[in-house]
Parts: sequence; structure tokens; C-alpha cells
Amino acid sequence: MDIAQVLDLARSAIVVVLQLTAPILVLTLVVGVLVSLFQAVTQIQEQTLSFVPKIVIMIGCIVVLGPWMLQSVVGFTTRMFSSLPTVIH
Repeated sequence: MDIAQVLDLARSAIVVVLQLTAPILVLTLVVGVLVSLFQAVTQIQEQTLSFVPKIVIMIGCIVVLGPWMLQSVVGFTTRMFSSLPTVIH
């Protein structure tokens, strides 16, 4: 296995991971900012108030985007296994 092939495989894996996690992280960040803003305006400092909406958004995002995420992972795995004959000498 060549160094260039290893780096290309690692780059592809990192890109897939970023594509899969970015929507969840962005939505969770937006919800966290909105909840923090709400807490600052109302001066309610309840710890569970910040966690529950984030968890609900994360679960909802995984339910909605789950098929796309699975398709992306299966596509990456298929590409990786189909490139095995060219990697092994």
C-alpha cells in the first residue's frame, strides 16, 4: 500500500465523517444558542433546560437524516472495498 493511497483513504474517511456530523452539530449549536439566549433573557438557570432540547434535536436529526447517513457510510465502504484489488499487490 502506497503512502498516497493511505492519505487518500484517510482524507475520504475524514470527509465522510464531517459530512455526517456537520448537520447534527450545526443544529445542536443553533438550539444551544437559542436556549442560552432564552435563559439569559428570563434569568432561568436550570441545567436541564439546556440539555433536553439539544437531545431532542439530535434524535430528530438522526431520525430524519438517518437514511442519508446510512447511504453515505455504505457508499464509502463499498468504494473502499472495491478499491482493495488495486491496493493489494
